[in-house]
Amino acid sequence: MSQFHHKTYIEHVSRMRVRYADTDKMGIVYYGKYFEYFEVARTELLRACGLPYRTIEAAGYGLPVSEASARYYRGAKYDDELFITARIPSVAGPRLDIEYEVRINGEEEIIAEGKTTLVFVSNETGKATRPPQIYKEALERYHEHSMEHAK
Repeated sequence: MSQFHHKTYIEHVSRMRVRYADTDKMGIVYYGKYFEYFEVARTELLRACGLPYRTIEAAGYGLPVSEASARYYRGAKYDDELFITARIPSVAGPRLDIEYEVRINGEEEIIAEGKTTLVFVSNETGKATRPPQIYKEALERYHEHSMEHAK
């Protein structure tokens, strides 16, 4: 990835091992499971930014998925260790667009990739709302912290 890419996005890598229950009759990860893997990566990315879902909910917001897509290039198998990279823009926008890349441990090849779009919803009104201040502040803190470590 280019240096420009790293300056405009925040990313986090989650590791997980494919469970037997995640595979189909052919011994390959069932395609729908990747959306669960994306959810794990998304949750851990937000946690790494200092904003776990529980904090978002406690502040009066929900964060439902409004769109999801995936592309599959090669299937993972039982017991493969997956590295799922989740990437978000470092500046808060009206929607939370997250990109995902899935690799098998030790390999550079992307075996699957996806995108999800989430929207902040006020628990009070049930309607979509702008990203809350706690989200904007969490991104700023994370970005400042990562810039300090880059020096």
